[in-house]
Amino acid sequence: MELDQHVHTDPGDLLRDHGLRVTAPRVAVLAAVGALPHADADTILKQARATLPTVSVQAVYDVLHALTGAGILRRIEPAGHPARYERRVGDNHHHVVCTSCGEVGDVDCAVGAAPCLTPSSSSGFQIHTAEVTYWGLCPRCAATP
Repeated sequence: MELDQHVHTDPGDLLRDHGLRVTAPRVAVLAAVGALPHADADTILKQARATLPTVSVQAVYDVLHALTGAGILRRIEPAGHPARYERRVGDNHHHVVCTSCGEVGDVDCAVGAAPCLTPSSSSGFQIHTAEVTYWGLCPRCAATP
């Protein structure tokens, strides 16, 4: 089920619309990912503990898995970096990663509608998404001598 994340201001509605129970850890993780797009699990744990100090490491990993499986979060894995999570789903956008500090940013679809790129051969696969990662220096790192 693909829903526009921007129409859901209430985390409870978002969770219920995806057939999930509303729990304090799920709400805390959703808030953390919303505040820190492209964060890794450890960063999300620290942010979630700011509002829910008792949330366990395992609970955060379980919630990330459940929310990703439900299509509420997107998991990206830039080469050489830990998995990161974001709430922007359903549009098959791409990412840019700084080769110096690891900062990640969003890049809108390269050309056309999803899956954005047409391969020279699909080998018989029905292609649903294309993942493109651009690598370079973020403005902060590029400005550092």
